[in-house]
Amino acid sequence: MIGETRSVHKSVLLNETIDGLNLKDNSVVVDGTFGGGGHSREICEKYKNVKIIAIDQDKSVWEKAEGKFKDNGSNISFFNGNFRDLDKFLEEEKIKEVDGIILDLGLSSDQLENSGRGFSFMKDEPLLMTMKEPARTASQSDAGGNPSEYILTAIDIVNTWSEQSLADIIYGYGEEKYRGRIAREIVENRKKSKIETTFDLVKIVERAVPANYRKGRLHFATRTFQALRIAVNDELGALSMGLEKSFKFLKNGGRMSVISFHSLEDRIVKKFYSAKGGSASGGKENRIAKIITKKPILANEEELRTNIRARSAKLRVLEKI
Repeated sequence: MIGETRSVHKSVLLNETIDGLNLKDNSVVVDGTFGGGGHSREICEKYKNVKIIAIDQDKSVWEKAEGKFKDNGSNISFFNGNFRDLDKFLEEEKIKEVDGIILDLGLSSDQLENSGRGFSFMKDEPLLMTMKEPARTASQSDAGGNPSEYILTAIDIVNTWSEQSLADIIYGYGEEKYRGRIAREIVENRKKSKIETTFDLVKIVERAVPANYRKGRLHFATRTFQALRIAVNDELGALSMGLEKSFKFLKNGGRMSVISFHSLEDRIVKKFYSAKGGSASGGKENRIAKIITKKPILANEEELRTNIRARSAKLRVLEKI
């Protein structure tokens, strides 16, 4: 297993997310981004006889959190996968509708600190950026000499994609204004040696951007790393599909709480909510949902003092009607 076994993740907007679902005893809830299990555990402690369907692409998160749920007799089923496939997991559990759905998007603290997969530009690690575990690439083989399941990594992208494609994703997924300079520097560098680690990439970005940009409040490599991570994991595609499937399985009166961490995610969630809530489809007469949060809920000062990850978090809640 990559990384440590102790979870350091702290759930963002914990109480606001759960309160927004308006749950009762005996509720059925999908935790589509299980992570450290904070939201699921709090639900189990607040409500009796709750059924949790927990989903995460990283199977190691369940190994870290499983003990927390054995002690309180929770009824929880864990599925190693992406929430875009929640319909398959619910069908496997013979569940036709649910009372609540949580999607806490972005990276957990464990993935940043302990995964060893290159999500953070602050650590020198293999430039993988895949949320799946174990992180195996197309070049690896199993014991029988057969090719393993192909998993796209950031190493593949920076070493094989064209300069234009690199510039497109760095801007499209990272909104990085120096995308052309960064893409050009990546291509020039890989002619000399393969780009394999996070620090390899950080040095390339550092050379590509102006000196004043390197001294800005936001780390100069933040947007490039974000863009590569989104591309590797098809995060925006997964979000769009996951929102549609989530809404389909919500019962009337059921709610979904979605926490986003950057403008690209929040735009997709806001547009989806508006379409279901009527404002994007011709008025209230067409709506099939009620937007509970007219404006996104942000972390309060107390949470910001103890969890810096909450700084960019936005919570939006939708109710099916």
